Amino acid sequence: MSVARSKDPDQIGFDPARLARIDEHFGRYVDDGRLAGWQVVVTRRGEVAHSSTYGLRDRESGAPVEADTLWRIYSMTKPVTSVAAMMLWEEGRFELTDEISRWLPEFADLRVYSKGSVLKPYTVPATEPIRVWHLLTHTAGLTYGFMQTSVVDGLYRAEGYDLYPPAGIDLAGACAVFGKLPLLFQPGSAWGYSVATDVLGRLVEVISGQSLDAFFADRIFGPLGMTDTRWWVEGEEADRLAALYVPDPRSGRAVRYDSLGSLAFNKPALLSGGGGLISSAADYHRFTQMLLRGGELDGVRLLGPRTVRFMTRNHLPGGQDLGTLSTGGFAESTLDGIGFGLGFAVTDDPIPSRVPSSVGEYYWGGVASTAFWVDPTEEITALLFTQLMPSSTYPLRSQLRQLVYAALLD
Repeated sequence: MSVARSKDPDQIGFDPARLARIDEHFGRYVDDGRLAGWQVVVTRRGEVAHSSTYGLRDRESGAPVEADTLWRIYSMTKPVTSVAAMMLWEEGRFELTDEISRWLPEFADLRVYSKGSVLKPYTVPATEPIRVWHLLTHTAGLTYGFMQTSVVDGLYRAEGYDLYPPAGIDLAGACAVFGKLPLLFQPGSAWGYSVATDVLGRLVEVISGQSLDAFFADRIFGPLGMTDTRWWVEGEEADRLAALYVPDPRSGRAVRYDSLGSLAFNKPALLSGGGGLISSAADYHRFTQMLLRGGELDGVRLLGPRTVRFMTRNHLPGGQDLGTLSTGGFAESTLDGIGFGLGFAVTDDPIPSRVPSSVGEYYWGGVASTAFWVDPTEEITALLFTQLMPSSTYPLRSQLRQLVYAALLD
């Protein structure tokens, strides 16, 4: 599938010449070699105002980015998993305040890191259990091994959990390991980007009685017509997948990263609810339109509108922002003025970022520089796809915001 422009930009409040600056600006990233290629989609009021591709999905083969190119979306998987969990919540299957050890006993009797080293950590008992809302808001005290900012993430790496898990381990096995490792902080006391959404995915499996891939297919992808979204690619479909790149430390040019990129061609043992999906612009466009429309698209309702509004408010303790509560190690953007809801970052105050947006806008992105946002006030959705790791290499996300909002005239 593809996402074609469905209405002239000036009919929905955009200046066409200003929207064209998106292609001019990001085209320079390709022309000077910093990116291999990209795809951008901007919508307003359910109409596609701008849809463009540029450059190559595979620089080495010369294959261009096309409308149906597939992209590793990594952490843009997290909102999908969060929607899955909240679909079960709407059925009364759990409460957000429930302790997750009710279904995942490996998370009972938790310990919290206090001091010491990776070789000799000192821990204290957790004073609060991990609850479901802690997983959705990344306030559980879990972490990622690849953060490399604390002793606790060093303990994750010592168990083999870096950017990817050890070979052959499944989601249940990973959660068994996470449950025995100390937490980075007492649950609910701080914000730390983490494997929490992977644990949430396991919770979806246990509560629903389905594997995560089956639940996604039956309850989300099938109903929404997301026919391109999957966990791996094979056969002829593999040719549609964009190659993965990293910046050369000397020249800044994007260089191929096959040792990691090739993992997408094999069925994963671990279905990562935090970062395992591959998708297309057309598919993720349908997902964001469902969110913008309050949980419904084309007569298919996944969530109630009040649930979506509830998910996309700041749920951090005391209404604090990430600049106050973050444990560090997350440098994607300015954290001041940014809250976190149930699966999404939420803009409470756009001024500290020095980038225009609306209060109540919610968003997230992936480690290979993919990104999306939904602005309910202006009725805008925006999608950016490319394949450069890490996503903090260039300010692509803030620059896209600049260009989109500068083109909005009404």
